[in-house]
Formats: sequence, structure tokens, C-alpha cells
Amino acid sequence: MQSRFVIVPAVPIEKESFQSGSRFYSATVSGGFDIYDNQEKLRLKPSYPTKSLAEAARLKLNSECRNPDERFPFLRVECTGTET
Repeated sequence: MQSRFVIVPAVPIEKESFQSGSRFYSATVSGGFDIYDNQEKLRLKPSYPTKSLAEAARLKLNSECRNPDERFPFLRVECTGTET
């Protein structure tokens, strides 16, 4: 089980793209980190450039929510590596 607010990688930002023949290539840069709300099932804005800034905001949000000890199940993608 995990807390209501968790840190997730942000969607990469496309910096440039070009075509070579029938293929398209793009260079991306990290979009930083977002905070995901497990109760509302959405990403919160703004994005944070570093994980430490996102962690500080996540701790604040979790401490301010109505029931900070409430836990939510892991996403299916995260559970595949922990099952035995």
C-alpha cells in the first residue's frame, strides 16, 4: 500500500525532431517530476524540476490531507516486480 500522493516521472519534453527517410526521430529532455493523487487518479500541476522539490511538496500534501494514514493499492505496473 502507498500514500495518497506519490512522485512520478513527468512526461518528457520534445526538444527537436527530424525525419530521415520514413522514420521520425526526436530529442527529448526530462520533464522533471509530477505528483500523482491516488484518490482522484490524476497528476497534479505544477511539475517539479528535481525529485527533492517534488518530495518536499509530496510530504506537505500528504500531511495536509484529511486522513494522512490512509493507504492506496499499488498500480498494477508497480506490482509486477514485487510479486513472487
